[in-house]
Amino acid sequence: MHEENVMDIEEGYVSEKAPPPSQALSGLLLLLCAAAALIWANSPWQASYHHLLHVDVAGWSAMHFINDGLMAVFFLLVGLEIKHELQDGALSSVRQAALPVVGALGGMLLPAAIYTAVAVGTPATRGWGIPMATDIAFALGIVALLGDRVAAPLRIFLAALAIADDIGAVVVIAIFYTPSVVTLALAAILAIMGGLLWLNKKQVHTVWPYVIGGLLLWIAVYKSGVHASIAGVLLAITIPSRGAHCVQHQLEQVLARPVNFGIVPVFALANAGVTLPADMASFATQPAVIATMLGLLIGKPLGIFGAAWLAVKMRWAELPTSCSWSGLFGVSVLGGIGFTMALFIAGLAFGESAQLDAAKVGVLAGSLLTGIIGATLLARMATRTSISGAVSTPVPE
Repeated sequence: MHEENVMDIEEGYVSEKAPPPSQALSGLLLLLCAAAALIWANSPWQASYHHLLHVDVAGWSAMHFINDGLMAVFFLLVGLEIKHELQDGALSSVRQAALPVVGALGGMLLPAAIYTAVAVGTPATRGWGIPMATDIAFALGIVALLGDRVAAPLRIFLAALAIADDIGAVVVIAIFYTPSVVTLALAAILAIMGGLLWLNKKQVHTVWPYVIGGLLLWIAVYKSGVHASIAGVLLAITIPSRGAHCVQHQLEQVLARPVNFGIVPVFALANAGVTLPADMASFATQPAVIATMLGLLIGKPLGIFGAAWLAVKMRWAELPTSCSWSGLFGVSVLGGIGFTMALFIAGLAFGESAQLDAAKVGVLAGSLLTGIIGATLLARMATRTSISGAVSTPVPE
């Protein structure tokens, strides 16, 4: 990790140091916004909630502006984090990346398989990608709240896992949730990216050319039929990432707090508000609810842990020093928190259809349960470890 990337150490996800308080605060804010949306959407003022989502913002509804516009900035930060970890961080070598990457792969395939098995033959089938992604802000927010009770190698594994997970989610969105592609707009995307990469090669370290190019890139992606948020990831690929004052570092410093404390909570407020029907018992048995919950609650933990266990047993990877299998299982359960990306994919899969609310309920319930179970497992494991350590410590004469 470069010395100049001070923010990566203080605010970044993959770090050996205990997570900063800001990480716990961003996770807590996300939870509060999700709870506020759910309460508001089921209160006597629910009409005002839905009305607010359709308020005109620059010619779009507020929901459209958030999901297509602001989330492109979120994906830009995700792309920059992925790029950093691939170049200099926890995914920069085969040895470092093997365990979290294999764990992430298992944590994507098994939830998708469980979802498909439950929802096959129903209108909910298209949502198979919903339980595939881990919400890095929520998961590491919980780890930050637990503090030193979670060993540093486990924090690194979870953070690297979530980054690898994000790569998978971006690929799934681009390939499987893009209905059609306009060839002319696709050509424009390639031309703009070519120009930005040329600036990178010429070592242009001024931010504004990349900001302007990013806006043009967003328009081209929006016109192409690919979801506009992917423009953020494509822009991240072109950003210079070397040098004491590189553009990547400047953007990370500028974007980290607005995204974590502004865009993501606003997204949660806009997308977590599900108006629940009076007959909840019947609603809860809908395929989209059950499939999503099982994917997150069972598929993610077992997929991550099972794949990691197999990788170690096959000697493709090594269990980190000072880590136990029970600790790895605890953070694997936290990997089932799929909130932000899962809600995002649900919107792409179902649009405004009746399946969307059912999928959202599955995401909220599954993420809440995995968060509680994972935090409880890790806290109890830390308590047992401290007690056994205290008992085995010899008393000085």
